[in-house]
Amino acid sequence: MEAKLSNYTTGLAGEGKVQEVICLKFPPKVSSPGLAALPPPENYAGKFINLMDFSGPRLHLQMVVIFVVTQIIHSLLKFLGLPMLISQILVGIILGPMVFNQKYSFFTISEDSVAVLGTVGSLGYVFFLFLNGVKIDVSMAYKSGRKVLLIGILSVVVPVIFCLITLEALQPKRDTSKDNLFTRKAFLLAVTYSGTSFPVIHSLLSELKILNSELGRLGLSAALVGDIVTLVLTNIGLWVKFGFEKKPLMGLMDCGLGIVFVLVLVFVLRPLMKWLVKRTPEAGHIKDTFFYFIIFTFLVSPKVTEVLHIFVLFGPFIIGLAIPDGPPLGSDLVEKLDPVISGLFLPLFATTCGMRVNLYELKNLKNHHYFAAHQALAAVVTLIVKFAVSLVLPLLSKMPARDSFALAFILIAKGIVEIGSYSFLNDNMLISEDIFAFLSVFIVLVASIVPIIVKKLYDPSRKYIGYRKMSIMNSKLNEELRLIGCIHVPSNVNSIINILNASCPTRQSPIALDVLHLVKLRGQATPLFITHQKHNKTISDKSYSENVVLAFNQFEGDNWEAVTVNAFTAVSPPNLMYEDICNLAMDRLTSFIILPFHRRWYLDGSIESEDQTIRSLNSSILDKAPCSVGILVEGRRHLKRFNSRVSSDSSSSYNIAVIFLGGKDDREALALAKRLSQDESVSLTVIHLRAANNLGTIIADTDKQLDEEMLKDLRESVDMIYVRKKVNDGPETSTFLRSIVNHYQLIIVGRRFNRDDPQTKGLQAWSEFPEIGIIGDLLSSADFGGSYSLMIVQQQKIANE
Repeated sequence: MEAKLSNYTTGLAGEGKVQEVICLKFPPKVSSPGLAALPPPENYAGKFINLMDFSGPRLHLQMVVIFVVTQIIHSLLKFLGLPMLISQILVGIILGPMVFNQKYSFFTISEDSVAVLGTVGSLGYVFFLFLNGVKIDVSMAYKSGRKVLLIGILSVVVPVIFCLITLEALQPKRDTSKDNLFTRKAFLLAVTYSGTSFPVIHSLLSELKILNSELGRLGLSAALVGDIVTLVLTNIGLWVKFGFEKKPLMGLMDCGLGIVFVLVLVFVLRPLMKWLVKRTPEAGHIKDTFFYFIIFTFLVSPKVTEVLHIFVLFGPFIIGLAIPDGPPLGSDLVEKLDPVISGLFLPLFATTCGMRVNLYELKNLKNHHYFAAHQALAAVVTLIVKFAVSLVLPLLSKMPARDSFALAFILIAKGIVEIGSYSFLNDNMLISEDIFAFLSVFIVLVASIVPIIVKKLYDPSRKYIGYRKMSIMNSKLNEELRLIGCIHVPSNVNSIINILNASCPTRQSPIALDVLHLVKLRGQATPLFITHQKHNKTISDKSYSENVVLAFNQFEGDNWEAVTVNAFTAVSPPNLMYEDICNLAMDRLTSFIILPFHRRWYLDGSIESEDQTIRSLNSSILDKAPCSVGILVEGRRHLKRFNSRVSSDSSSSYNIAVIFLGGKDDREALALAKRLSQDESVSLTVIHLRAANNLGTIIADTDKQLDEEMLKDLRESVDMIYVRKKVNDGPETSTFLRSIVNHYQLIIVGRRFNRDDPQTKGLQAWSEFPEIGIIGDLLSSADFGGSYSLMIVQQQKIANE
């Protein structure tokens, strides 16, 4: 048995001496010999209790109970829009000693059994801070612009000032020579109340799926600036406090050593990390030796920061900042560590934080000493002031009111970082149990309310609703056609170039092509949108999209003055890439977006690759795009290249077919075919499938009239072959199409989503990919075995439709 004395701010009577008794049992019981080998108790339950004396089985049981109860609670709370963190904290409160007493400590969590679990969770939290530092691109802080810098700095500094003013106004008169804002820890706590946490805000924006929206990028940049300001102010407060408690000279020495520590990271460790990156082969993985060196540096960082009197939780975070984000180094670290940290250890930490909460302590805020009550009031005032500052600054810069309110709520978000910091302060007796209980409830309330309000205030998809017509039908032949071509893999480059070459663009009918290379965000917190400037020797610092840009620049050169190419790269999470595509379409007034299909085939018909994330992305674009969309299914052989400057003859004819059933999507398909078939080298065939009988056919008079007008216009303006075919049902349509598809290099069809006509009756039940329509799914199936390419077209969705 060992006893020690420590200073502890009880929150009841200032500072007092509290005796803490720690009991250790030797030898420690870790691994159980098994139920059979345990001494026989009176009954089976007693044997199970004996098994729980060993920390290994007890930890496993605790983890299972925590994860099961968390999933049960979250399955209920997620319908209210509450994040997983709330469920994890509530589980901690339920399983903690506040609800279950010592008798049930083998099954739930009590003071006797929480030590090992708490240690495992705390290790996960430290790794979480380190990985978030790795993901951050620090250069974003000084590239953010004046508006972001002001929001980030003032949203932290101004609330700190108001918090200190509030505490001074509430503080009774005392001897200020020995009692000031630093020795009373008021400044340190004020910074924790007003601080901005980048990991929390990044998690919030990711959960709301607005990470790469305009508001998300602004909030992320302001959060990074605010987090850096919070880090600096926290350490200044610790150094000044240490100077008052010891000697001013020692405080200055700690400040100087802290600056030296940062300089070593910037000018020694970060260049070393960049050297490691250069030693890593392109598209390769870092060596295990480098990986172990980085982990060792991270593990010693808390002790180094403790010696330098830097807030100990900042050590891993600062070390993470010194590691270059993104591939290969940052992405490798994140991909190796993040799944087990975020999926296993961090949830345990959140739950153990909830286990420390004792809501019965809240009565002390009212019934006992003033200190805890004053801190609670100051925390509320600080949050209100922070919200006001974060709201007024965007409004002054003429940001829309709804977006300004949403940004203000984003910047006051609280989460795992705050509750982890308060748990650390509570463990180190810097705040008392009643303050910790209040702050925990405070965090739970803010973390519950903020996501719901932000989701109501800000929906980026609203601006994509079409009020202006942006489609091929509404583009004149002698006007520039604005397209976006999306690239995932190198083969997409040739597919898009070949399709556009087949259209034989001319000066009289030019094409403006925006090429968007979509890259998965790996090992980074901040999405990137890169505009590639022409004639630059270096495409970008990280060589994103270099080959893609060069290929399309060559295409532009081959079609000088007929094609204009602008290249962009979007580095973002796959589930949010639709934001980048839709934003670019809005900014560039695009008429048509070309999306690669998620499945590709070898020449023998076997599947070469299939990516469900691309399928999900295509579905999102089809649902939200502000213009017309086409999904390009690559054929099993490469399309023959055509050039507008090459004279045509019968041997070089490029055959295009349009499968027409009627409706706005099919009319858009005709408009695309009309645009592609302006050159004599292109042969166009329109195959009009009509129902053999009109039973079950419901076509609005307006829709039918528009179909006839579109067909008439096409006959008059383009030399084409028109085939009218009557079919009874879907199987007959399938048989007919199978007999003719191999005569064409490109087939264009309308999407016709959720439409089941007599011509397609019976086919819907066999659809593998219903999102591309019945005919599109039929023609893209492996059963057809065609070497043609297929374009599935959806016309722009108009708001009033």
